[in-house]
Amino acid sequence: MTKSELIAALMQKHPHLQLKDINLIVNTVFDSISTSLADNNRVELRGFGAFSIKERDPRIGRNPKTGEQVQVSKKYIPFFKTGKDLHARINKARKA
Repeated sequence: MTKSELIAALMQKHPHLQLKDINLIVNTVFDSISTSLADNNRVELRGFGAFSIKERDPRIGRNPKTGEQVQVSKKYIPFFKTGKDLHARINKARKA
């Protein structure tokens, strides 16, 4: 689901809200999550999952075009771990 599809789904569920209000809500939620992660804070949405930052150590990589070895510096990546309820719901849907 894309961001625009999410907005469209919310508009269908809540026809009393205007498009600009739904856009503001979605953007505020995403911005809040992004800001928290940038500040090295964990974001937990009970029943859905948790967003956190993981550190990747420096390593020697390979340029896929030339095959040449390159030094890849340490970096931080966003990580999402599903919550118990979401995990159960996904597995239940796959078994049906």
